[in-house]
Amino acid sequence: MPEGVCSQIVEVWSRDHRIERIQFTGGCHGNTQGVARLAEGRTFDEVISLLRGIDCGGKGTSCPDQLAEILEAVSV
Repeated sequence: MPEGVCSQIVEVWSRDHRIERIQFTGGCHGNTQGVARLAEGRTFDEVISLLRGIDCGGKGTSCPDQLAEILEAVSV
């Protein structure tokens, strides 16, 4: 579950650590839809390296950063 951002749920479908689909619930629909489409087809490591550390409005995190954290947690 994302923390500190507008998105409440992030669902990730993957195969062999490669993202097939991402669905955000909540958050800025256009932005989360864009992040999801850009991540599709990429490996977890690629997405983590691209999105880790992105800040939204001084919160210290963002929906993309939370996606990176989720991918890190499940790739262990």
